[in-house]
Amino acid sequence: TVAGVARITESLNSGTAGRLPWEELARRIEGISGTVHFDVHLRFGRRADRANPYVARQGGQCVFHVGRVLGIVLATPALDLSSLSDEGMETTFHVVAGQRELLAIVAGQDEPLIVPTPAAIDARIDASDDEWRRWTEQLQVGGSYKEQLIRHALSLKLLLYSPTGAIAAAGTTSLPEAIGGERNYDYRYAWVRDAGYTIKAFSRLGAHAEAKAAFTWLIKRLRDSDGALFYKLDGGAPPDVREIEVPGYRNSTPVVIGNQVVHQHQHGVYGDILETAARFVKHGNVLDSESIEVLCRLTDHCADNWRQKDSGIWELVEPQHYTMSKISAWQALARAVELADGSYLPTTCRDRWVRERDRVAGWIEEHCWSESMGAFEMWPGSGQLDAAMALAVRFRFDGQDKLKRTLEAIDRTLGDGVFHYRYSDARGKEGCFLACTFWMAEGWQLLGEHDKAKRTLDDALTSLKGGSGTLAEMIDPVSRAWLGNVPQGLSHLAAVHGILTVMGVDL
Repeated sequence: TVAGVARITESLNSGTAGRLPWEELARRIEGISGTVHFDVHLRFGRRADRANPYVARQGGQCVFHVGRVLGIVLATPALDLSSLSDEGMETTFHVVAGQRELLAIVAGQDEPLIVPTPAAIDARIDASDDEWRRWTEQLQVGGSYKEQLIRHALSLKLLLYSPTGAIAAAGTTSLPEAIGGERNYDYRYAWVRDAGYTIKAFSRLGAHAEAKAAFTWLIKRLRDSDGALFYKLDGGAPPDVREIEVPGYRNSTPVVIGNQVVHQHQHGVYGDILETAARFVKHGNVLDSESIEVLCRLTDHCADNWRQKDSGIWELVEPQHYTMSKISAWQALARAVELADGSYLPTTCRDRWVRERDRVAGWIEEHCWSESMGAFEMWPGSGQLDAAMALAVRFRFDGQDKLKRTLEAIDRTLGDGVFHYRYSDARGKEGCFLACTFWMAEGWQLLGEHDKAKRTLDDALTSLKGGSGTLAEMIDPVSRAWLGNVPQGLSHLAAVHGILTVMGVDL
């Protein structure tokens, strides 16, 4: 300010052993020079008018309640907290050079609450910073993309729910894919697809503890199902969709809790799971008997059901014979055969898996290629393109010439400047999907088009430069405004894999 300089450091604190058994949001205020005046305004949320906050005294503490959450506001003596009430709090203070103050909220849900001292909270700010730095230092990253990889890895780490190992698809709900539009979804759940990609990403980055935690979560969830798409972070079933009567981001409604695709089926689940297992053992790890049983059961289920229609990777309302879904089924069977050949899975059904793998490949060749388009169609006879086909290169699907022609068609038809739309019908209804562009860079690299791959990657990273390094789901190709939920795990996963593949790091 005109009168002086101060530094604010905000931290969601952790402990030296990892996650604290309570939530601790700390804000340190340090005077650097002169005098800086601060106004403090605290407002409790009302959960879209489903909870009314209130304050009550317990012993010498003033405790706030919001539904099942209770918390305490703590501060150093310079901050007067006596105005705390059901409505919140307002207070003022100032700092001069060399002065250091702290304001913090400690909270929990359905549990007794520790009341730490401000000094202990302040010390945990530095400890948290140190622990995060130590975590990034053990990552296997280097080269000219080191800083970008660290930012993406940190975003993925933030989406990891440590009590279970689940990976949240994003941290938000209902941020629109088009301003004022209705494509608003709740992504605060753990998708099987994202878990698979995350395990592979953490393994490639050298974060093996996180990879193992995510794989364990995935196997435990699949033990009792034949391939649900996603779960709550604690492992439970997601709730039915419920609309919340609030205006939404820039008046984009509906605002929802829950996700309506919970009852969909996607063949991509099979490929994601078997690919994850194959990459897990490739890094020198071993499978337990329960994991082996789950993987065999899911492979058999894939072999039985791949001819059925599904909702595809984009979770569309109308089931179709999506080409990418058939390739994912091929991927699952191919990886299962490789695992059996490596003695990771029993060979009892190996020959059957081989025959079904080849039948899937034959079906795709017969029904999904369009010579007039020079590309694999989104589904047979659709006349549309699907940018997710770039993933088929990573999946090692046969026919590199046809995959190359497909990527060229995607660039021509779905590209908009640096970025790409998901599929032919998406333009004008939503922004460009960030993951698709990174998938394209990775695909070009694996097809031997190294210059094109690096140019695609560098153009995307340059256009996304700035801010904290977190990525949304989509971007407006003209204004470059974020669209969709954030931080979006799939965007960061695609960026990590794209960067590492272009760098020549082994898949």
